Amino acid sequence: MASDQEQSADNTASLTTQEKTSPGRFLFELFCAAIFLGMIGLVTYNAFLRYAFRSSFPPSEEWARFLFIYVTFFGAIEAFYHHRHIAVDLVTDKLHGATRKAVDIIALLCSIGAMGLLLVGGIEYVRQTIDTYSVSTNINMSIINSSLPICAAVALVFFLKDLWKLLRTPASQVNPVKSKEEKIAEFMKDNM
Repeated sequence: MASDQEQSADNTASLTTQEKTSPGRFLFELFCAAIFLGMIGLVTYNAFLRYAFRSSFPPSEEWARFLFIYVTFFGAIEAFYHHRHIAVDLVTDKLHGATRKAVDIIALLCSIGAMGLLLVGGIEYVRQTIDTYSVSTNINMSIINSSLPICAAVALVFFLKDLWKLLRTPASQVNPVKSKEEKIAEFMKDNM
């Protein structure tokens, strides 16, 4: 009986954290979903045309490609925000305290450098394509290519925020050593 009450309390707690989605975040997720669904719809439409009529509609191919570019870069923003990007943490998970903090600072500085290069290169690329138009839809390519520097700028802000937070965190609190029981409890909590 007590376990049912605890489970219900856990479900209520997870619902309240899910309900605390800000309007901006919800709109951004809706924007990404609309882009993704639009891309899927255009690809399906074009596949149907190819199957049924043995021809395609070139603007739909181009729009699907543009939406794929947008969903890639704006999806990356979402991944950076939630810290769900691909990371190899085989070695860093074994580090604790000051060593882990130093390695994390170096990793963040490398990421900031990479995003800075991507931002500068992306702006230059947009400038180079400002007078280029797509073949079948006649859209200015700088509009499409602007997703690259936007993604880099937003990721740069996230990395700078993470660096500031890490610098203010005492080394003893960076990936503290946990007992096996604490690790099992954390694993169970995350996977239930």
